Amino acid sequence: MVVGETEMVIDSIKFSLLSPAMIRKMSAVKITVPDTYNEDGYPIEGGLVDLRLGVIDPGLKCRTCGGRMGECMGHFGHIELVRPVVHPSFAKTILYVLRSTCPKCKRVLVSEKELEKLRRDIEEEGKKGTETTMIKPKLKKMDTCPHCGAKLPNITLLKPYTFYYDKRVMLPSEIREWLEEIPNEDLRILGFDPVYARPEWMVLTVLPVPPVTMRPSITLETGERSEDDLTHKLVDIMRINHRLEANINAGAPELIIEDLWELLQYHVATYFDNELSNVPPARHRSGRALKTLSQRLKGKEGRFRYNLSGKRVNFSARTVVSPDPNISIDEVGVPYEVAEELTVPIAVTTWNKEQCKRYVLSDSYPRALYIITPEGRRIRVKENLKEELAERLTEGYTIERQLIDGDIVLFNRQPSLHRISMMCHRVRVLPGKTFRLNPAVCPPYNADFDGDEMNLHAIQTVEARVEADVLMTVHDQIISPRHGHAIIAPNEDHISAAYYTTLDETVFTRSEFADLLGRIGITKMPPPDRKEGYSGKFLASLLIPKEISFKERTKFYPAPQGEVEVVDGMLVKGALESKTYASVLVESIFHTLGSEAAKTFIDLSTRAFLDVLSYQGLTISLEEYHLPKEVREKCNKIIDEGIRKIDAVILQYQNKTLKRAPGMTLRETLEDNILRINAETRNKLGDVLAKALGEENPAVVFAKIGARGSMINVIQMTGAVGQQSVRGKRLTRGYYKRTLPHFKRGNIGAQARGFIRNNFIHGLNPIEYFFGCMGGRESLVNTAIRTGRSGYMQRRLIHGLQDLIVENDLTVRDAAGNIVQFIYGGDGKDPMYASAKVHIEMGPRKDDTETSSV
Repeated sequence: MVVGETEMVIDSIKFSLLSPAMIRKMSAVKITVPDTYNEDGYPIEGGLVDLRLGVIDPGLKCRTCGGRMGECMGHFGHIELVRPVVHPSFAKTILYVLRSTCPKCKRVLVSEKELEKLRRDIEEEGKKGTETTMIKPKLKKMDTCPHCGAKLPNITLLKPYTFYYDKRVMLPSEIREWLEEIPNEDLRILGFDPVYARPEWMVLTVLPVPPVTMRPSITLETGERSEDDLTHKLVDIMRINHRLEANINAGAPELIIEDLWELLQYHVATYFDNELSNVPPARHRSGRALKTLSQRLKGKEGRFRYNLSGKRVNFSARTVVSPDPNISIDEVGVPYEVAEELTVPIAVTTWNKEQCKRYVLSDSYPRALYIITPEGRRIRVKENLKEELAERLTEGYTIERQLIDGDIVLFNRQPSLHRISMMCHRVRVLPGKTFRLNPAVCPPYNADFDGDEMNLHAIQTVEARVEADVLMTVHDQIISPRHGHAIIAPNEDHISAAYYTTLDETVFTRSEFADLLGRIGITKMPPPDRKEGYSGKFLASLLIPKEISFKERTKFYPAPQGEVEVVDGMLVKGALESKTYASVLVESIFHTLGSEAAKTFIDLSTRAFLDVLSYQGLTISLEEYHLPKEVREKCNKIIDEGIRKIDAVILQYQNKTLKRAPGMTLRETLEDNILRINAETRNKLGDVLAKALGEENPAVVFAKIGARGSMINVIQMTGAVGQQSVRGKRLTRGYYKRTLPHFKRGNIGAQARGFIRNNFIHGLNPIEYFFGCMGGRESLVNTAIRTGRSGYMQRRLIHGLQDLIVENDLTVRDAAGNIVQFIYGGDGKDPMYASAKVHIEMGPRKDDTETSSV
């Protein structure tokens, strides 16, 4: 902080308790009336919205500072409580003090010798520069006071605020009197600094009333005023306080006074915290629990997390996302409605003055909506002011114009779980109502197009725009910081399109090839590479940079297209699939030629390959999953053989002849064997089905090239759905000694424990359907529970790690400068650039002095 011209450094901050005298001193008014407004809607004097507490109505002036609404921050008031009440948040501290002191002499329960030692310790701490510390000595269990010899009672606390002296309830006034008499020297031993916090201040005799600006009332459509929850609570406290005072003055029986006193204690306690254990919450007339002081602060929707850690922002838009493979991975399609509403500030300079004037004079999109003068005055550009404002426009002015193509924006999808959940895109204004996103950029956002919504933020300063462009732009995030592999890469349709394009038999006519070249920006027509025309491999070779060479096996190996070979940018052998196209190729280009080249390759190759797919068409139907009768019979034989093996193992188990596996019980060995047999059955089915359906079958092709799905999907559709499991084990729960009443008790065979021998094409019987639902339910429940649990775990980790930073010397340090790690990650490498494979096979990058360091 700066005081005058001198820079001051804050050494420490001290929190203290407010004494009754301090509360009265800081109070602007004593509240005496348990009401708010009179019949005319004017604040009642001495009421809970007294004008000395601040103003929330236009036209009124604060009677304490003279400020109007928006100028006056508000002032505290106070309520004098007729009888003292315990502050519920300090009940544990009060219990500690009561148990640590004598009820008769009020001295701390430590012998004189130990007292001297503790005092010396406190003095030592003081010499070191620290003030009174919370030493909190561990007190021995005593029966009598070491100072006066008085018998010590058993003090207990019935949460939240009821204290017992042996078996007698202690009144708050009795507790306060006890605490008042404890000497200052003894309080220091207990960890109190008597100047700032005496324990009797934890038993309230004066209640601070927060400013009216902190609890404003609202006017409903009917014209009625609705008061804030805190004001409701304060009204209750005032009314009970008045009733208690009237009963004491009238000499009412002690029982009635104690009941009203207990009610006052309840209202004060729920005013501070309306979620106390063993206390019913205070409610609104509608039955809704009131949000009092503690609820305003804590939790996800409290003041800290809801209003301070995260806020609502201006210059942002939110709508559904839809796919657009024709825009670059760096771009985001923005609807005209959004582009016309969001603005970016443009500083007027000598070289853009004429352009800025055109924006001001324009009647249609894109135009300037506001002008900001050098003095900071903001003027809306209206039809009758356009000419005048355009003339006034000189250096030093700023215009706020609508979003146009090329503007830098931030794009984000919730939940934002890693840093690439928010990236920098460039605007592309397009018709429609949705944001458009290239499907290759879905993985880092974990986005899909089934109704996902995303947020767009128009950046407002030049510095922020530059920072976003340099650090957050999409093409610089192609490699994931988690595993070092491409996360922004061709996927799904792109993979199948690339595969079919690069098959040996794919050939294009001159006209088709010319169209495809036009899509990727090549204007000169090369000579054909085959007699019959242009091959798909030739198209891919035009897209792959000349610096790239590799050889990689695919899942089709040893089939002809099972090995992909690229030599100096020419695809000479094999068909591209997910591993070679989306992983090896993209990563090689990124590491060899940089992120811009990788972006260009993803943009152009996906666009060209999707066009090829639209020429030849690609479909999948139930026809692909139908098997000849002999193959169906072969599958049934494999399933029957698997069930027979399971029955044989069960028989061995029942005869006690099953060989027990090391570290397992006999029953665990049985279950392990059954799961192994089921896995063997599934693998055999997979081999038979892959052979029967053929390498050309789209279902098998999609699974093998990594476009979508797997062979397990094919097996479940055409072979057998297979074993259902809950918590990694076969199904066991249900009826007594059986899963369903359709089976004999004690039956632990394959089908009685969740094995589904039918497939989805031919349909499941009711029992199998039920078992399928049991297995499916687990994944649904797991997903629901896991999301919340992992979210909370991440929140705790972020809290724990938020102070760690990587310094320029590559050490990881905490906020105090302590070294946590001598070199970041143990090797100082950024996973995004640490690719040993690329460095070994292709040599270092051209500009690679130390590409792998952070």
